[in-house]
Amino acid sequence: MASSEIYRYLPVLDQEVALDPEGFLVDMADWSPAVAEALAAEEGRILTAEHWEVIQVLRDFYERYEVAPAMRPLVKAVGLALGAEKGKSLHLMRLFPDSPAKVGARLAGLPKPANCL
Repeated sequence: MASSEIYRYLPVLDQEVALDPEGFLVDMADWSPAVAEALAAEEGRILTAEHWEVIQVLRDFYERYEVAPAMRPLVKAVGLALGAEKGKSLHLMRLFPDSPAKVGARLAGLPKPANCL
């Protein structure tokens, strides 16, 4: 991404993390659990163990397929990794209201999923 597309910087510990206009990391290498916590705090979220489970599923999915999952593949991946009870849209909507795939990807330090508004 060109530097002109950087919207702002998020202070995290001793670094400034560049974000694009939608709040996604400009450089995925900048991601850390502390970055996820800072991004969540900006939205008034506190990441629980359930959030971290989904964030790990998202990161594993990206590592395997080199793409952030849209909602349907995310539901399926969570179900396979964490069990049928957690692999439901309602569970993901409770954790990440509005758009679980988009919000989850942003917190996981991944690019915006295709087909997410």
